[in-house]
Amino acid sequence: MMRFLPIILLVLYLAAMWFFSSWRLRQELATKSTPLTHPRLVPMLNRLGAAMDLKTISAHVYEVAPVNGLAAPDGRIFLTRGFIDKLDEGKVTEAELASVIAHELGHVAHGHARRRMIDFAGQNAIRVALGTFLRFVPFFGPWVANLVATAIAARLSRQDEYEADAFASALMIKAGLGTGPQKSLFRKLPGLTGGGSAGPVWFLSHPPAEARIAAIEKLESRWRSR
Repeated sequence: MMRFLPIILLVLYLAAMWFFSSWRLRQELATKSTPLTHPRLVPMLNRLGAAMDLKTISAHVYEVAPVNGLAAPDGRIFLTRGFIDKLDEGKVTEAELASVIAHELGHVAHGHARRRMIDFAGQNAIRVALGTFLRFVPFFGPWVANLVATAIAARLSRQDEYEADAFASALMIKAGLGTGPQKSLFRKLPGLTGGGSAGPVWFLSHPPAEARIAAIEKLESRWRSR
């Protein structure tokens, strides 16, 4: 039994990390979010809902400045206040923000939000395991452990983004909005967020905009040929 103790302790540690991260996110969203009732976006919510054979869908505004969208583990969809401000400033359109909502719905449909919480725990497990194995290499060992864990987590995240993009493309087409807003927003994102893709691609949690647009166009070509 004692030989399994390190494994048992690791599992308990990861479970505790998962529950704490989930609880902290719920608390953050509960205190910093409001229902999305923007008059220019409610019709978009209705169109997306109708395309999914739902009466309507709801979303929330996460009251933070950065430009982003979020799918919570409990299935709720969020746009940040920063994104809403860009709409009011005329820098993005209603249809472009609808594509963000559709993308986040893709994360929910594929179960990505919950899986990412588990991936976070798994990333820590890899870091701990490799850190223990490489502990005899001062400084270099922990660095390698963190590098490998980050690269694995980033690759999983990029796969999720492509899946959510594909879901969003299909939903936007069904809603009569097309993929144009989705692709135009990707081209705008570096300017909206104040930066581009920096560093090796295997460390990026989101694929480059050009790769995401190319993936959407490949899907469209495949759908047209059917």
